[in-house]
Amino acid sequence: MTVSELVIKCLEAEGVRYIFGLPGEENLEFLRALRKSSITFITTRDERGASFMATAWGRLCPRSPGVCLSTLGPGAMSMLPGVADAFLDFAPLIAITAQKDLSESFRESHQYIDVLSIYKPVVKWGASITGKNVPEIVRKAFRVSVAEKPGPVHLELPENVACFKAAGEPMPPVPQVHPEPTPEAIERAIKMLKEAKEPILIAGNGVLRSGAEAELYRFVKKLGIPVATSFMAMGAIPADDALFLSTVGLQSRDYISCGLEKADLIVTAGYDPVEFSPRYWKGKGTKPVLHISATPAEVDASYRSFELTGGLKKTLALLARKIDFKKEEPYFLKLKALSGEIFSGNDGSWPIRPTVIIKEMREALGKKDILVSDVGAHKIWIARFYPAYRPHTVLMSNGLSSMGFAIPAAIGAKLAFPERKVLAAVGDGGFLMTACELETAQRLGLSFVVLVWNDGGYGLIEWKERVKYGDEFFTRFGNPDFMLMARAFGARGYRVEKPGGLGPVLKEAFRQKGVSIIDCPVDYGENLKLTKRLGSVICPT
Repeated sequence: MTVSELVIKCLEAEGVRYIFGLPGEENLEFLRALRKSSITFITTRDERGASFMATAWGRLCPRSPGVCLSTLGPGAMSMLPGVADAFLDFAPLIAITAQKDLSESFRESHQYIDVLSIYKPVVKWGASITGKNVPEIVRKAFRVSVAEKPGPVHLELPENVACFKAAGEPMPPVPQVHPEPTPEAIERAIKMLKEAKEPILIAGNGVLRSGAEAELYRFVKKLGIPVATSFMAMGAIPADDALFLSTVGLQSRDYISCGLEKADLIVTAGYDPVEFSPRYWKGKGTKPVLHISATPAEVDASYRSFELTGGLKKTLALLARKIDFKKEEPYFLKLKALSGEIFSGNDGSWPIRPTVIIKEMREALGKKDILVSDVGAHKIWIARFYPAYRPHTVLMSNGLSSMGFAIPAAIGAKLAFPERKVLAAVGDGGFLMTACELETAQRLGLSFVVLVWNDGGYGLIEWKERVKYGDEFFTRFGNPDFMLMARAFGARGYRVEKPGGLGPVLKEAFRQKGVSIIDCPVDYGENLKLTKRLGSVICPT
């Protein structure tokens, strides 16, 4: 048995179903061995796309890291964006890169660069497979990747090592046991909750990572505490629940800011500062915070908290069992009165307003279906206004906020949940960055819809320019005919050409097999109106 064959046996033992990537000279021995495996190799058109697909898989299947593969040098560099995305969004991922024969690493050599060192800042751990201790290296890689906070791990497989003879058997995965907080810590947290008059809870990505949605729901219902979720935690609390306020993550003032300012205790559950820095909602850090998480709080002068550290499911369940009181919050009811859409819009608007597009997307998708958002102005509107009713039904790149995420991520999402509808919402800028993966989706026989929010420019950057400088510069570009482009890929193409036309087109697209692309004009003149409206929010008294 070769090292490559043993690595693949170990990946099979870890439950890997797919590896996303590209073939190259230096990973051919690994791919030859993979031909005999139960693991499906998905040949992508770009390594960046492969890493985004693996990231989406890891997000949706948090106990089963996504796996992506590249060759050395340029392939490894191209795969880096999705690895960095997984690092900042805490998605479990295993990135395998090939490498030259390491005996040549001491001198100038064709295509050789120190990939381990380059990946080091954006992975939890990395190692070069030497031929010894292969089962231990692979087992450690998966264990480190899924441990809270999860993230990417990098394994390098040099070309010569891949052919070495190897011995050993895979090490079986061992479930991780999360500790409980001490009884003293629980009692102090209960005391803080009992004494607070107007508490508010921010639910973060950690709730979804740990699968603690049910425990969170029981806790907040028993306590009667209003909840805002981060962008990454959309769906942790159903958007139609009486205790749900909205999402947090906009740097501009919102009515949620009123609740955070009024609150005499802020409770965070699974909160990651990378999503929404506490300096935006915490001021000088004087307001008390109860930090409930599997990991200690980040050191931040704006986030001075009492830490209730332990497995999130266990901790929330313990709190719910011990709470024998319920909050009555008149201020919360006043905030709910402000929680409707800022712009109701109407089907007569042209181009179509963002809130109207969101309304049509929501009506086209069931509560368990998946919306994948790319990065751009549309992401801000989706994060703020799209109602999510279930966990893991909204995917977006948030920590790194990498354009080009949505199409590859939609492929990963459809592979993870083939029975669900998947809709990729992309700007016309981000769409062309990874549109090559439409061929991958068609080759795999996947069916999902890509909705292109078309404004002929980098809308989010223009939004920022107009807010800061009152003018736009360097953001406009031309577009190809998206309908013809769809047909060139063997997909179906649609163009929304009149007010009220998006809803019927979405329904028609979802009835089709294969990929459908919808070109939808959007009116981003609403962006500045949103900024003005949020900036003028007057808190109820």
